[in-house]
Amino acid sequence: MHNSLDVITLGEAMAMFVATETGDLANVERFIKRVAGAELNVATGLARLGLKVSWVSRVGNDVLGQFVLNCLEKERISTQGVTIDGRFPTGFQLKSKVEDGTDPTVAYFRKGSAASHLSTDDFNAPLFYSARHLHLSGVAAALSNSSLELLNHAARAMKAQGKTISFDPNLRPVLWESEAKMVRELNQLAFQADWVLPGLKEGAILTGQSTPEGIADFYLDRGVQAVILKTGNDGAWYKTATGEHGAVAAITVENVVDTVGAGDGFAVGVISALLEGRTLDQAVHRGNRIGALAIQVQGDSEGLPTREQLGEA
Repeated sequence: MHNSLDVITLGEAMAMFVATETGDLANVERFIKRVAGAELNVATGLARLGLKVSWVSRVGNDVLGQFVLNCLEKERISTQGVTIDGRFPTGFQLKSKVEDGTDPTVAYFRKGSAASHLSTDDFNAPLFYSARHLHLSGVAAALSNSSLELLNHAARAMKAQGKTISFDPNLRPVLWESEAKMVRELNQLAFQADWVLPGLKEGAILTGQSTPEGIADFYLDRGVQAVILKTGNDGAWYKTATGEHGAVAAITVENVVDTVGAGDGFAVGVISALLEGRTLDQAVHRGNRIGALAIQVQGDSEGLPTREQLGEA
């Protein structure tokens, strides 16, 4: 089973009901059903590019849990690490439709979900060790104390095995009991990663630094190998432990449809390229490109390309 997987990740997937008409969610009557979840978006994007991916989670023994499993099967993502937990439901969310490029309104129904009961019991060592890379996100860290414990355990175990680790902070302040705990716990995860991928605002909250270089140095000084910052309309900026640094301009998008999932698309581009042995500059270019594709369609993962759609040489 040695390195039979390229990437393993873990987190919560929810059924997502996306409004097909604009307006207040309380008044909308028609929705389409999709699947959502930051880590699952990344897993989906990597799988579409041909990487072998496993996603670890818990879903309820209900129709929404079966829907999530069906979506995983469709995307050819391994479900070996998914537990069907009949004690708790699968979470879901309602998402508004926007047509002006602003962030949609999302109403979450996830409290007490099956995935919030993830714990170190879900660490299947042979499965994890069969992957050469672990991707973690701050969303899974925020689900519960037991889920956070699982992420820390997975990071320590994979690091000890010599695997590479990427971490996207994906700040969700509303899920944390305090900002101080969020900053402390997410930084502890970040320090264990090889590649850290914060947004500029996220980086400022987590490090207290206001510049890309200041944010990068905060992590590089603690053992991280590369920090890749999403800098909004400017694109992205990166710096490595060896001092290599550079900026990559954003790709202009004329018609922004749905901003949710852009950061996950960026992560897909960076991680996939680095695992292929491409340079960090090439990886950030791919991240920008996939992030730009993701925001041109409605849905969290609908815009993530296949290898053919990416069209790279």
